[in-house]
Amino acid sequence: MELLLKPILKVYADSGFNLLQVNHLVMIFVGAVLLYLAVKKGFEPLLLIPIGFGAIVVNLPGSGIMEGHGFLKVIYDAGTASEIFPIVMFMCLGSLTDFSPLLANPITFLLGAAAQAGVFVALVGAVTWGFGLKAACAIGIIGGADGPTSIYLASKMAPQYLGAIAVASYSYMSLVPLIQPPIIRLFTTKEDRSIVMTQPREVSQTEKVIFPIVVAIFVGLLLPAAVPLIGMMMFGNFIRESKVVERLSRCAQNEICNITTIFLGITVGATMDADSFLKAETLKIVALGLVAFMAGTAAGVIFGQIMKILSGGKINPVIGAAGVSAVPMAARTAHLEGQRANPRNFLLMHAMGPNVAGVIGTAVAASVLLSLVGGKV
Repeated sequence: MELLLKPILKVYADSGFNLLQVNHLVMIFVGAVLLYLAVKKGFEPLLLIPIGFGAIVVNLPGSGIMEGHGFLKVIYDAGTASEIFPIVMFMCLGSLTDFSPLLANPITFLLGAAAQAGVFVALVGAVTWGFGLKAACAIGIIGGADGPTSIYLASKMAPQYLGAIAVASYSYMSLVPLIQPPIIRLFTTKEDRSIVMTQPREVSQTEKVIFPIVVAIFVGLLLPAAVPLIGMMMFGNFIRESKVVERLSRCAQNEICNITTIFLGITVGATMDADSFLKAETLKIVALGLVAFMAGTAAGVIFGQIMKILSGGKINPVIGAAGVSAVPMAARTAHLEGQRANPRNFLLMHAMGPNVAGVIGTAVAASVLLSLVGGKV
């Protein structure tokens, strides 16, 4: 009996069951909740599924998957910690983005810039709440509602909070249809939301091709720290708009984007181990992220009101809410709010202008913070 019992006890002693603690179970539950939200509720499934699964496997004790030469640790160091994955995602994002709505009405770029106010509101709040300046910068960028930028800045300035910042960023992106409408209604009247904007002009192919080159050069010279993000985003957009390398464009939009999404998501999830995630700071980050996102939405709508007055009532202030870079959810939400007030109102293409401007604006805001505060040493 003893001969039979000894190997069984040894297997148990070496198993994860023997090492399993309550905090591991809590994080496994958190991962399962993320999977539920992704699968059943449709909340950003492309990212929340790999993040949720990464959170589960990293909290299975004894696996060593995020230690030493563990599988996910190697991928994390090579792609996420080195910032390669977020930058590649920007190239993919550029290849998927049509900047025509912004080019058709360039003044809407100001709405995308105004919505970045949420970043700096949360930054001040984070510093006040006891976070260091670099961590506060990484937390503040959640307000831009841009997952790749949030991951990029967190990996450079606050890698210890990477998991919490990524989960908060993608969660709020998926909750745009719930968070934004009350804020839009708070700062607009039904009459405001009913304003019908004129049809945007048609953008020439020449403009589409020149735009990424001009933006890459101008922003790169103005803010050298922006070159990795803006430069790769504009490269992705150029191969899309050039129309001569369709194979490369399709590859960036599909295979490269999908592969990078998988490895970026699962390695971010793998940073959510119980010891580093189950802290009071995590709840603070989630709360500050919500404040940042709400402040960004409010700032966009308020600036939209200013533009409505200056344009003589030709601009619907609702499109200011699309200035956060949750593409295309924020633009769609603005469009639906306009239609609720006036069923004949079609704001989607107008809202896409500030929406894609917000993507550039968030990357520029991150670059400004990097230039002023500096990344990790």
